[in-house]
Amino acid sequence: MTRIARIDLYPVNVPFRRTFTLGNGSTSSTQDAGKPVLFVRMETDDGLVGWGEQRADPKWSYETIETMVAAIRHHLAPLAIGLSPFDVATFHDRAEAAMSISVSNGMPFARAAMDIAFHDLAGKMAGVPLHALLGGALVSEVPLCSAIGVDTPETMAAHARESSAYSAYKIKVAGDPIADAARIRAVAEETGGKPLWLDANQSYAPSRLMRLLDEVADIRSIVCVEQPVKSPDWAGMAAVRQRSRLPVAIDEGSFSATDLAKAIRFQAADMVVLKVCKSGGVRKCLETAAVAKANGIELLASGLTDCGVAFAAAIHMFSTLKLTLPAELNGPELLQDMVVKGLDIRGGVAKVPAGPGLGVEPELDKLREWRIEL
Repeated sequence: MTRIARIDLYPVNVPFRRTFTLGNGSTSSTQDAGKPVLFVRMETDDGLVGWGEQRADPKWSYETIETMVAAIRHHLAPLAIGLSPFDVATFHDRAEAAMSISVSNGMPFARAAMDIAFHDLAGKMAGVPLHALLGGALVSEVPLCSAIGVDTPETMAAHARESSAYSAYKIKVAGDPIADAARIRAVAEETGGKPLWLDANQSYAPSRLMRLLDEVADIRSIVCVEQPVKSPDWAGMAAVRQRSRLPVAIDEGSFSATDLAKAIRFQAADMVVLKVCKSGGVRKCLETAAVAKANGIELLASGLTDCGVAFAAAIHMFSTLKLTLPAELNGPELLQDMVVKGLDIRGGVAKVPAGPGLGVEPELDKLREWRIEL
């Protein structure tokens, strides 16, 4: 039987093509040399190659490019060598025993990069696209949500005009009710009633959020507010949900199916934001989706400015689910290059790749050009 025989790592800096600021103050700038992304090349003993990828952003989660490289090189890769590409459940079982004893989801970004490579290989071995391994796509195209970072109202409105092909907009807010209301209103005036999705990235206290929601109560296109309070503050999330006229989505507060189950017990969320990266991979993300479905929690789809490998994995997975809003996968908007061949993204819509596995392949010359030594 085919076995995984070799795992190589490509840490690279991928440049941004527009500045993007989150509510927690994290900024990716066009002036940066690039933001670190880790590509994983997984090869079998008969020469078949699969790819995984994840981005490191320590202001969003605790992992860095250095910890991802070390975790895979010294801990996760040895657990995968000798397994079949179809043994992803065994890989996660081993990884959880080795690295997740005291937290809900140990080293999820590193594990997600490995998980994606497993799925790419398995699809290639079976000769089917990844979504077929997950039960089949419900749609052939996934509409995308434009992500508008914190900036002046004028700049945010200009971004909305530039992304008029998109069918929904995620607006980042930063904890100041008056300033954020001006930002939201400026975008709403440009978007013609299309759905707006507010994302605070943990920047609000419950009382201040209520003031923001009062300030924008007349904007009927706002669909929900995401992660308004600090991620461990489930009591704060519950207080917001009880008082808010808008549905409340949990993101940074739910990295795993177990986290979401706790949030449900706290009555702390109406929606959950699914991300392959924070879940530890496609398989683990689908566990969260199952808990959500069983408890009437609506699904939102997102990523962390993924390049093309992780983007393709997310598109395959999201094509199998019923989402409340278009997927906020902002790599095509924010990155200078997706670093793959095979993606088809037009007019704010991504086609679900039809080739075996992920259906995309990295551009190796760019991986070599942007590679950093660790």
